Parts: sequence; C-alpha cells; structure tokens
Amino acid sequence: MPKFLRRDCTRFAMFGYGKGKNAKWRSPKGRHNKMRDKKRGYPAVVSIGYSTSKKEKGKINAKTPILVSNLNDLKKVEKENIIILGKMGTKKRLQILEKAKEMKVEVYKINVQKRLDKLKGAKKDESKK
Repeated sequence: MPKFLRRDCTRFAMFGYGKGKNAKWRSPKGRHNKMRDKKRGYPAVVSIGYSTSKKEKGKINAKTPILVSNLNDLKKVEKENIIILGKMGTKKRLQILEKAKEMKVEVYKINVQKRLDKLKGAKKDESKK
C-alpha cells in the first residue's frame, strides 16, 4: 500500500513531508490538479480499493495488540498477542519487560533485552549516587 502524502508536500515543509504526524492527508481540490484527476506519474490518492481486509484491520504483524499498564494486564496476554506498553515509571516497566521476556511475548517497537540492560544500567547509576 502506498504512503498517501499531501499534494506539494515535497515543496513546502509546512505540508509535512518528513514530519511524521504532521504529514496529514488532504484531498487535492484544484481545478487543474493532476493528482485529483489520478494521472499516471503522480502520487496516489486515497480511495476505496486501498483499504486493508477486515481480518487484518487493527493488527500489528498479524497479532492482536493489547495495552499493558500493570502485571495483571500481562497475565491476560497470550502468544498470538503483541504488547503495547502504556505510560508508567521505570520500576514497573522493568518488571513488565522481565515478565514478558519470561513469557516469550513480543513487545511492540521494543527490543526487550536491550531495554532491560539499559534500564538496569540506569538503576545501578542511581544506586551509586
């Protein structure tokens, strides 16, 4: 599926090219607009045929996402789920990541071992002070 970009987003920084969240789609409305006419060689325009299937909608890597904010939420997670961590402190995050590693459950956008090493390193530095 193409990434739908706003018309002229490459010309003007305020239109959000490379701005992440600010790169919002706006439908092209001009009279002579080639994108609106869906001419070949111009960026894709949002339309019905590009939608994902109902089975895949809302899934991440073909797994159902579950928001976890404490250890009780983590007990409900199964193998076919992926964890999204909510807002929490370092101590609770460390506990949840250790338990997730033990359960062998995938955490969204986090390399668990790397993050554990980083959090434990930060905790050691605090204890030395």
